[in-house]
Amino acid sequence: MKGVVIAGAASGVGKTTVAAAIMGALTARGSAVQPFKVGPDYIDPSYHSAICGVPCRNLDSWLLPPEAIQELFHRAMVGKDIAVVEGVMGLYDGATGDDEAGSTAQLAKLLGLPVVLVVDASKSSRSVGAVALGFKAFDPAVRLAGVILNGIAGDLHLDLARPSLEHAGVRYLGYIPGRRELTLPERHLGLIPTAEGQVAATYYQHLAQQAAATIDLDQLGALATAAVVPELPPGRLFPARPVAPQAALAVAMDQAFNFYYQDSLDLLSAWGAEIVPCNLLEDTALPAHVGGLYIGGGFPEMFAAGLSSNVSMRTSIRAAAARGLPIYAECGGFMYLAQELEDLEGHTYAMAGVLPGRSILKDTRLTLGYRTLRALHSTCLLAAGETVRGHEFHFSSMQDASATVPAAYEVMDQPGRLEGAVLQHVLASYMHIHLGSKASLAPRLVAACADAR
Repeated sequence: MKGVVIAGAASGVGKTTVAAAIMGALTARGSAVQPFKVGPDYIDPSYHSAICGVPCRNLDSWLLPPEAIQELFHRAMVGKDIAVVEGVMGLYDGATGDDEAGSTAQLAKLLGLPVVLVVDASKSSRSVGAVALGFKAFDPAVRLAGVILNGIAGDLHLDLARPSLEHAGVRYLGYIPGRRELTLPERHLGLIPTAEGQVAATYYQHLAQQAAATIDLDQLGALATAAVVPELPPGRLFPARPVAPQAALAVAMDQAFNFYYQDSLDLLSAWGAEIVPCNLLEDTALPAHVGGLYIGGGFPEMFAAGLSSNVSMRTSIRAAAARGLPIYAECGGFMYLAQELEDLEGHTYAMAGVLPGRSILKDTRLTLGYRTLRALHSTCLLAAGETVRGHEFHFSSMQDASATVPAAYEVMDQPGRLEGAVLQHVLASYMHIHLGSKASLAPRLVAACADAR
C-alpha cells in the first residue's frame, strides 16, 4: 500500500496548495489517488475531493482511536493506487504542547507513512536547510523523506535555498513558485468551501500542471512505496454484515451547510440510514418520508438572507421538531435552529425558531479547540452520562440559548461550562463530532430515526 504525508513546517506555509497540486498531478497521470486530511478540517477536504474525484477522508488521532483510524484508512484505500495525506498545522503541532496527540507526526507514525515537509521559503534561502534539519532531528521515529519549497521567487532564489537541504541530509523534491494565482481563496474561517462554487476547474488544472513541472513526482511515488501500513485491525465501526435499510435521514447539503465527515455519512449508511440530501436554501419542505434530520456545519451567516426568506422550509422544520422528529445539528446547524442570526454587519435574520436564542457574529472572537463532552441527557447520539470527544471552530456565539431548554453537554476540559441545547428529540451544539470516534454513535442515530418513522 503506497502513501505519503504532506506536512507543513507551520500553518500557512502552503501545504494545502502543495498537497492539492500533487493530488491533481498524480490524478492527471492516471493514478487512483485517495486524499486524506489530518485533523478536524472540513474545507481543505472539499478541494481534495474536487481534485481527485473521490471523497477526502479525515484522519484525526485525537478524535479517533488508533484502531478506528487504521480501519478507516484501509477501507478508503480499497481500489486506490496511492494515499496522499495533507497534514494539519505544523508537523509536530497537536492538541497540546505536552505531547504529540492529534499531530500530523503521530498520524504518520500510526500509519507507517513517510513525510514530505513543505517549507515556506518566500522570506529565506539557506535557512530552509536549518528548518528541515530541525524537523528531521526532533523525532527520529518520523520518517522525513523529503522537502518541497513553497514561495520560490525564481531560479536565483532556488539556487540559494536548495544546497542547504543537501547539507542537512534532507532530500529535495521540488518547489512551487510564489505566485498569487496559485493561492487558494480565504475568508474569516479559512478557505472558502468548494460548495460555494467560487473555484473554477481551471484552477485545479493549473495547480496540477505546476506540480508536474516543478515537483519530482516519480521520486515522490517511489518514496510512497516505503509506507509500512499496519494490518487491518478487527472491524469495530462498520457492521460485519450488510444492514437492511432502517430509515431515511435528511442531511442538509447546500451552500450554507456542507461540513460533514464523509466517514460519518458512510457509517450512517452502513447501519441502515438512507441519506436524503436536502437544500435548506431552495427546497420548500423536508422530504415527507424521512425519520430524522442532520444539519452539519457551514456558513449560515453568509447565506442568512436566503435561509430566512425560505419561510416554508423553516416552518417545515419547526413542525417536524414539534412532532418528535430527531434533529441533530452541529455549529452552523445550531445557529440555524435558533430564533435569529445576527451577521458580521449587525443585520438580523429570522431562523428556524426550533430553539430559543440568537447567534451573533459581530464583535465576537474565534473559539476553537478539542473538547471532551459529557452528555447531560439521553439523546439521539448518547445516553446520559456518556462521554465523547469533539471539536469546535466558530466566530459566532449563542445568546439566551439556555433560557428555557437544558444544555446538551458538560465540557469536561472547561469546568463549569455547559454547551448546546436539548429539546425533546432535538440535539444541537457548537461541537462537531466524528461518528467514528465511538462505535455506538451511528447505530444509535439510525435507531432513533427508525423509531420516529
